[in-house]
Amino acid sequence: MTEQLTGQYALDPTHTRIGFVTRHAMVTKVRGAFNDFEGTATVDGANPSASSVALRIKVDSIDTRNADRDGHLRTNDFLDAAEYPEITFTSTAIEQTGDNSYDVTGDLTIKGVTRSVTVPFSYEGQAQDPFGNVRIGLEGSVVINRKDFGLTWNAALETGGVLVGEKVTLELEVSAVKQS
Repeated sequence: MTEQLTGQYALDPTHTRIGFVTRHAMVTKVRGAFNDFEGTATVDGANPSASSVALRIKVDSIDTRNADRDGHLRTNDFLDAAEYPEITFTSTAIEQTGDNSYDVTGDLTIKGVTRSVTVPFSYEGQAQDPFGNVRIGLEGSVVINRKDFGLTWNAALETGGVLVGEKVTLELEVSAVKQS
């Protein structure tokens, strides 16, 4: 990153996607996203390792385009939104790995369980939007095992295998606006 990017940023929720994908019935994929979240970043363009990121996601905003499935995902079988209303991520290290690539390592907390996760990000660039805001774009994804976070519910299939895959790909398409 360049020195000019140094500053405080806030995620733009209308232009940011925090999504996920997992296997369903061993043969297809289910995709979803969280619609209510907030995030901030402190960017040090000259020294990216001095940067930091914090993210809070409202669990009850989960959206897989199926109300029954979303309701089930909010129960104690999965995310237990009543007991654990937020998923959080707080960075612990940021490392530049290439000209436009960064590994963001941090503590991901889901359903009261915290694990260290490293998300590789690509820096997509900077632009000034029509309203005079300076924006940066980043994209990243990482595969986690939902069982590592206590999300163990499943159902066996008559044909063998299970209904819900253990591996979940978290997908982050970020638009962040520089704060004045």
